[in-house]
Amino acid sequence: MASSARKGGVSLPDKRNPKSGGGAGFGSSIISRISESQIVGTGKRAAGDAAFVTKKLLKSTGKAAWIAGTTFLVLVVPLIIEMDREQQLNELELQQASLLGTPPAGQK
Repeated sequence: MASSARKGGVSLPDKRNPKSGGGAGFGSSIISRISESQIVGTGKRAAGDAAFVTKKLLKSTGKAAWIAGTTFLVLVVPLIIEMDREQQLNELELQQASLLGTPPAGQK
């Protein structure tokens, strides 16, 4: 054994067997038993299912928002613009009538 020693160094002890039940091996076996338990597997499946449902819901919500937005742009925005033009035209006619001194068209 003296021939296998290194010059001026200290030899380290051999690694412990993780299955021996001592020290760090004991903690890792508990972690592995917990991570392989049935309840952890059920929890992982439930989390995966919840993520899948959330992804589908967000995707369909995005599609619905797209449909509502484009419908609004195509149908409602032109209506708003036309109503604004009509209001501006009425205000202009009222202003012209007041400048000319004639009563507004709706009053007698």
